Amino acid sequence: MNTGPHASVGAPGGGIGEMSYVYAVGRAGPALDGLAARLPGVDGRPLRPVEGGGLCALVSGVPSDTFSEQGLTAQMEDLDRLEAVARAHHAVVDAAFAETSVLPMRLATVYLDDARVADMLVRQRSEFRELLVRLEGHVELGVKVYADPRTAAAPAPAAVTPSGAGAGRAYLRQRQAQQRDSQDAYRTASELAARAARLAEGVAASRAVHRPQQGQLASRPGVNVANEAYLVPREHTEQLRRELSALAEDVPGVAVEVTGPWAPYSFATAVTAEGADGGGPR
Repeated sequence: MNTGPHASVGAPGGGIGEMSYVYAVGRAGPALDGLAARLPGVDGRPLRPVEGGGLCALVSGVPSDTFSEQGLTAQMEDLDRLEAVARAHHAVVDAAFAETSVLPMRLATVYLDDARVADMLVRQRSEFRELLVRLEGHVELGVKVYADPRTAAAPAPAAVTPSGAGAGRAYLRQRQAQQRDSQDAYRTASELAARAARLAEGVAASRAVHRPQQGQLASRPGVNVANEAYLVPREHTEQLRRELSALAEDVPGVAVEVTGPWAPYSFATAVTAEGADGGGPR
């Protein structure tokens, strides 16, 4: 967090009591200028281009009280609000990526004013330009592998419910069978995740390993065993997607979820915008 005074908020390009929220960075030119003129940002606020060092950042004004460090902490703890900000952020990034190569910024990357955004672009122009060249013509595919023992076990045959000591032994046998099913599902899921990595290795330019998702973040039943992303040349995307999706066909207890193609979120943050005056979670 920058400790400089907030008196600089409201510098040219922003409004009084506003900070500058940065969505993405690309090469300066008509593509991003035109996009800024027709696409809204967080809370429907208008976008504007901010240029520096031959680069352009897509920016919107946001209230300084809710996007300061303290304000951001409160927003990020509200899941509904977090989802709304994330949807608006990703809508801008995806629209920009459809027009030209861009580097998505972290969610809720904010600066005190547009002048500081332009200064950041100048200071980091070499890194940003190199990354734009590396990501040119590539997209991101997400791959999640789930273990779900409930789908692995065959239905038990109908039987007379035992009583007394027999009921205890039957319960114990059932628990042991469930444990075996769980172990088998997790082992199979881990093996399948390794196969997915080998399959993508010959095509993908890069691989990113993320923390498995749990609780409300998980998108389907079961346990998320692997959560990875691959940087894939655009022309190979559909073929790799089909091959990855087919890995779990007829494999009980395991599911593979392939998402994308996306803008290369997992690979654009190798260089993070310096000097930001706030920033939410990755």
